[in-house]
Amino acid sequence: METKTVEFTNPTLRGELKVPGDKSISHRAVMLGSIAAGKTTISGFLPGEDCLCTIDIFRKLGVTIEREGDQVSIDSPGIDGWKTPDGPLYAGNSGTTARLMLGILAGSKVESTLTGDAYLSKRPMKRVIAPLEKMGARITGEGDANYLPLTITGHQLKSIQYEMPIASAQVKSGILFGALQAEGETSVIEKTGSRDHTERMLRQFGAEIGTNDNEIRLKGKQALKSCDVIVPGDISSAAFFMAAAAIVPESEITFINVGLNPSRTGMIDVMRQMGATVEIVDQKGENGEPYGTVTVKSAKLHGTEIGGDMIPRLIDELPIIALMATQATGKTVIKDAEELRVKETDRIAAVTSELKKLGATVEETEDGMIITGPSKLSGATLQSYGDHRIGMMSAIAALVSEGPVQIEDPSCIAVSYPNFFDDLYRLSGRS
Repeated sequence: METKTVEFTNPTLRGELKVPGDKSISHRAVMLGSIAAGKTTISGFLPGEDCLCTIDIFRKLGVTIEREGDQVSIDSPGIDGWKTPDGPLYAGNSGTTARLMLGILAGSKVESTLTGDAYLSKRPMKRVIAPLEKMGARITGEGDANYLPLTITGHQLKSIQYEMPIASAQVKSGILFGALQAEGETSVIEKTGSRDHTERMLRQFGAEIGTNDNEIRLKGKQALKSCDVIVPGDISSAAFFMAAAAIVPESEITFINVGLNPSRTGMIDVMRQMGATVEIVDQKGENGEPYGTVTVKSAKLHGTEIGGDMIPRLIDELPIIALMATQATGKTVIKDAEELRVKETDRIAAVTSELKKLGATVEETEDGMIITGPSKLSGATLQSYGDHRIGMMSAIAALVSEGPVQIEDPSCIAVSYPNFFDDLYRLSGRS
């Protein structure tokens, strides 16, 4: 297995950083641009492996997509003009691609088989399939059809009223994508609000979508209008360097044009709760996704409690928050985060295991973890589990560890941040 050794001696992080485009928004821009008839352009697209899988899927469905760097142009016949693909549609390691494509394909006119890599094929899909089947979706697979590969036979869907049992933007989005092709008006009711990128972008593509408290209503059979989309920097990618700037002494990093969607800024709120110095200026993006410039400086951190409504706003950032908590004084409690167990890996078990290898004091709980700090970390060999967030957390841990950190399967980081190590070395002054 490929390994990478990361080691620093008394590092200080300084400089400006423009992180790659937001992964969630990049996926949805390609999806909606392919559903809508006409030409859509995307600026700031994330050319990571996950998002490139999404592009490849739509090419196989007959959509013309050209990409140069982070610029993407889409010329689509619209969903009714898609062709049945010659072979399976491969989602790679991308849970977002798989779960949202289930909703999109269920209401299309094509039959296709959705596959993924070994890691994605172990992730449950029933949470999306169950509400789609209530809408009339025809999705089949081995056993109880909970895992890829799955065959989707496009079919006329009907609207439903669905109460979300858990907060999940992927499940919500899968339903809303199915609702686009359904007869009547679909209602999705959330107990706790989750990321609203799908709702925002549907409006950007001309859809009428209503929201009232935690209820989202979408009428089917709406014709989307192609448009131009600007993708801001991914705050989930920036989070790793935000945490690094906070815990590495005498550090200061300024993040340029990073996404500031309120449903995603839980990381900033928690950092401030822990005593970090975070300044936001120059906010923009009134007609789409908000973004701005964020500066983070090193500070003495203290423990905190994270749970409830905060969890959906920072679900992908919890691994790096856990590392940050190992350097904070006192106890940090993460709870209500059961969703972490069905991410790219069981992130509760994975984060606990790897931080313990470094010498951290971490206790795994059913819905989160308890971290007591500050801990003196030592070098170790860490598994990435093929999970980009665990891989990046391991690399950042090397900044505050005595001795080298060896990361197994570091290439998984490329799914969301292809130039991660280049930026890490540049900011630390290491060539």
